[in-house]
Amino acid sequence: MKEWLKNAVFYEIYPQSFKDTNADGIGDFNGIIEKLDYIKEMGFTAIWMNPCFDSPFTDAGYDVRDYYTVAARYGTNEDIKRLFEEAHKRDIRIMLDLVPGHTSVEHKWFLESKKPERNEYSDRYVWTDDIWTDINNMPGIKGVIRGISDRNGACGVNFYSSQPALNYGFAEITEPWQCAVDSPAALATREALLDVIRFWLKMGCDGFRVDMAGSMVKNDKDESATVELWQQIFAVVNREFPQAAFIAEWGNPVHALKGGFDMDFLLTFGPSHYKDLFHSENPFFSKTGTGSAKAFFEYYLDSCKQNGGNGLMCIPSGNHDIERLSYFCDATHMKLVYAFMMSMPGVPFIYYGDEIGMRYLPNVTSVEGGYRRTGTRSPMQWDDSVNSGFSTAKAEKLYVMQDPDEDRPTVEKQWQDGESILHELKRQIAVRKRHEALQESGRIELITCDYPLVYKRFIDSNAVLVAINPKDEVAFVNVAGLYAAETLYSFNGKADLTNGRLTVPPLSATYIRLES
Repeated sequence: MKEWLKNAVFYEIYPQSFKDTNADGIGDFNGIIEKLDYIKEMGFTAIWMNPCFDSPFTDAGYDVRDYYTVAARYGTNEDIKRLFEEAHKRDIRIMLDLVPGHTSVEHKWFLESKKPERNEYSDRYVWTDDIWTDINNMPGIKGVIRGISDRNGACGVNFYSSQPALNYGFAEITEPWQCAVDSPAALATREALLDVIRFWLKMGCDGFRVDMAGSMVKNDKDESATVELWQQIFAVVNREFPQAAFIAEWGNPVHALKGGFDMDFLLTFGPSHYKDLFHSENPFFSKTGTGSAKAFFEYYLDSCKQNGGNGLMCIPSGNHDIERLSYFCDATHMKLVYAFMMSMPGVPFIYYGDEIGMRYLPNVTSVEGGYRRTGTRSPMQWDDSVNSGFSTAKAEKLYVMQDPDEDRPTVEKQWQDGESILHELKRQIAVRKRHEALQESGRIELITCDYPLVYKRFIDSNAVLVAINPKDEVAFVNVAGLYAAETLYSFNGKADLTNGRLTVPPLSATYIRLES
C-alpha cells in the first residue's frame, strides 16, 4: 500500500462527459483543469480518469490505438502533462486507465501482426495456426476475429470483436500455436507493457487503474499464472517508481493483492455481493428493510482475513459500466450509502455526478459501444446555463444526450443548499480525513449487518462506532462494553449509546468516538 493512498478519496472522471472547453460537445483536459478547484473543495484527493489514449472509440477508448499519444479530442500530450502538474499543485493525484489485455484492431502492433510475413509483432497477439481453427471455452478469450488479413489464422479477442487479445502466454498449453508465459513472445509483450507504464509515470501520472487485470494469461483456470505475471511486472515497477499506485479491475481481491496490486475493485458481477448493497432492485440501503448485507460482509471479511486483516478493496458509488446510484436509491439513502463508504476500509471512489444525484438515463441510443451503459455516461451538470454548463455546443453535438428534465440536479443548485447530497458527502469526506480509524489502515469489527448496520473501526487505541439504519423505523442493538466519548458525525438524528444499548433513529447515520 502506497502511503498516499491511506487517506485517499477518489473521484472518477469520464473525460468525454465532464467539461467541454472548445464547444465540440466532448469533454477535454482543459475542462478537467478548470474544475480542479471544485474537486479539491469537495475533499477529493485523487482522480481516476477513464481511458484518454488515441482510439477509434468503438469501446469508448478501451480500444487503444496508440498507448503513447492521447486522443486529440481531449487535447495533446502537453495538455495532459499540464493537467498532472495543476493537479499536483492542489495535492491531487491522477491515475490513468490502463488497458493491458487488448488493443484496437487499428493499433500498429496489430496491423503488423496481420501480415503473412514473419515480423517482430507476429506473436504480439493470440493467433491460431489456421483460419478455420476456433477458440472455444478458453478462459480469458471471448471469441475470435477471422478473415481480416492474408495471414492464415484467427485472432482471439478479449471483449468486443474490435479488441484483439495481447499475448502474455497460456498457463496450460493444449495446442501447438499456444506459447508459454515465459516464451520470447510473451516476454516481449510484457516488456512493451512496462515501457508504456514507464512513459506515463515519467510524464507525471501517479499510477493506473488496470482494466480486466485478471484476464492477461489465457487458459489460467486458477489465475495463478496471471498473479505471477503481475508479481514480475511489479517487481520492476515498484523498484523504479515506488510511489506509483495500481488498482485492479479484477473482482478477486485475494488474487489482486497477491499479484502486487495496492487494491482491487468490488464489482457488480463476481462473488463479492457488492451489488446487494445499493445496485440491485432490492438493495440493503432501502427503507423497506428487506434487503441483505450478510453475503457481502461474509465475502468482505473473509477477503480481509486472507489478506492479513487489511480491507484493501475499493467500494465505488458506481462507475461508467453500471446504472447510476440514484437509479436504486433516493436522496436520503444516497447520503446513507456515502456514510457507509466513507467509514469503510479501503479507498472510496465516487463516480462523477453521483455527488449531486445525477440520474441514469434508460433507453438512450448507444454511443461508442456503451449500449445500456450509455445512460450512465451523460454530461456533467454544473449549472443552469446552456447544456447545464457542460458545453456551449448545440445540444445535438453533445457526446451523449443530457438529462432532459428541466429540474435536473446541478452542482450550482446543490452548492446553495446546505442539506443537499453534495454537502452531506463533503461533510463525510472531511470527517473521514480527520480520523485515522476511519481510513484505509483502520481495522473493522462487524457487530451486526442486519438493520441497523453497526461496526467498529479502530487503529491502536482509537476506535469509532459506525451505526447506519437504512430502515424507516428505530432500531436497537446491544453493544455491551462500549462507551461513547463524542459524536463525530450524524445525519438525520444521532444514535445514542447508553449503558451498553445502542438506539439508532430511522434513516440515520452516526459515527461515535469510543472511550479507550
